Amino acid sequence: MTDKTLFSPLQLGGITLRNRIALPPLTRCRSEQPGNIPGEMMVEYYRQRASAGFMITEGTQIEPRGQGYAWTPGIHSEEQIAGWKKVTDAVHQEGGTLFCQLWHVGRVSHTALQPAEQAPVAPSAVTATGVRVFIETGPGEGVLTSPSAPRELTTAEVKEIVALYRTAAENAKKAGFDGVELHSANGYLINQFISEHTNFRTDEYGGSLENRLRFLKEIVEAISPVFGSQRVGVRFAPLFTSTDEERVYLGLVESDPYATYITAAKMLNDLDIGYLSIAEADWDNSPELPEDFRSALRQAFRSPIMYAGRYTREKAQRVLENGWGDLFGFGRTFIANPDLPARLEQGHPLNPADASSLYGGTSKGYTDYPTYR
Repeated sequence: MTDKTLFSPLQLGGITLRNRIALPPLTRCRSEQPGNIPGEMMVEYYRQRASAGFMITEGTQIEPRGQGYAWTPGIHSEEQIAGWKKVTDAVHQEGGTLFCQLWHVGRVSHTALQPAEQAPVAPSAVTATGVRVFIETGPGEGVLTSPSAPRELTTAEVKEIVALYRTAAENAKKAGFDGVELHSANGYLINQFISEHTNFRTDEYGGSLENRLRFLKEIVEAISPVFGSQRVGVRFAPLFTSTDEERVYLGLVESDPYATYITAAKMLNDLDIGYLSIAEADWDNSPELPEDFRSALRQAFRSPIMYAGRYTREKAQRVLENGWGDLFGFGRTFIANPDLPARLEQGHPLNPADASSLYGGTSKGYTDYPTYR
């Protein structure tokens, strides 16, 4: 048991976080077009939420092939770097900490989103099912559709993507971020390499679990010198059941998720990364993460562990008191309550989130949620 609360400070990568309430990565599809550039609306959105102890950006594609949804921001062009610099400056002026989530969707994309309308890339040529991607059909208009069939990356191309992650981390540093998080969840590219359901390669990146984790390991090794390994985080979504909802929203269910993710956590512990982020199911009546997994993860990984997914103040405090986690992401709650840490600490009522404005659109449902008066 611990006497720490959500409002106790936490050390992460040499930074003192003022509380343990985090803004987790939340796709909002509000970048400026053309070019997927963070604009003034995004500057205001992150500035408003800078009282969080820790903030991670929405998924930010590391290259044009890494995009799976219209209007998501990138970190691969000079214009994008300049746009993000305005965001980080605003957050730092408010005393906040902001990491950039580096994202590559792999097979979860469509030819309409790919350069020259080529096929998306993946560890193996297996089409994603049960998920949808979002493509633009006109200015400010789009439609959900099924992903296109991907093509398998060559071994040389896999190594080139590792190098692209390194470049993206360097770009994030130029943009003023405090660190980076690798999106290794939700069935996207790194998760596709890890999963036995999407990786049928016969080279050094396929076969055994050690080989399937190699892509992630090489990326961590490539990007760690940029900020220092303690300013690198990795996000997983370990699923222990296989309902349709979980497959659609969180990705892939391994035959032995416990062994897969505890092995991955031990590897990342040896690589001395700064934190692990665990995405849990977040819809009503979704299953709880097994407590034996939480305990084993705590044993396997010595740096801070962040959890997100349908958390309340009470649930987060329980996980903290049991010693299983250190930092807690509040997703839709933080969308609707830009002053969430103060509201939670003072017991003020919470604004409800407007589901219709989560993805794309204007400042409505983005920067117009009121603070508590």
